[in-house]
Amino acid sequence: MASISLNDARQIIHGTFAKGQELNLRPLAVVVLDDGGHPIAFERQNGCSPGRFKVAEGKAYGCVMMGMGGEAFSRRAETHAHFVLALNGAYDGKLVPVPGGILVRSKAGEVVGAIGVTGDTSENDAAAGRAGVEAAGLIAET
Repeated sequence: MASISLNDARQIIHGTFAKGQELNLRPLAVVVLDDGGHPIAFERQNGCSPGRFKVAEGKAYGCVMMGMGGEAFSRRAETHAHFVLALNGAYDGKLVPVPGGILVRSKAGEVVGAIGVTGDTSENDAAAGRAGVEAAGLIAET
């Protein structure tokens, strides 16, 4: 199974930050996880609170563990709250089921990892992250 490379992770982060700047978003933090949920890279912009790593990681971790984008996972949390609460318990409270988590697929459609973006509204986080994934030539599933 393929995974996101360090070079791809860096491109994703820089593409996300570029889109954030273009949209005049608040300072962002971005984490990139491999297909097993392990961090490959993390950066936060100046002015972004230091606690953002855990939020970004939780957004991405939920996506890779559940095989769905953050928007779909958020809808699942709304319609099946007990299930998502139980899942979060099973994953030691690591899941943050809101937009800004993005499942990342290769051009062939294979899951290669996920990213989590935080710092602005969840919807803006997702828009910036989608642009970052696409800048790396990968497919973003929000």
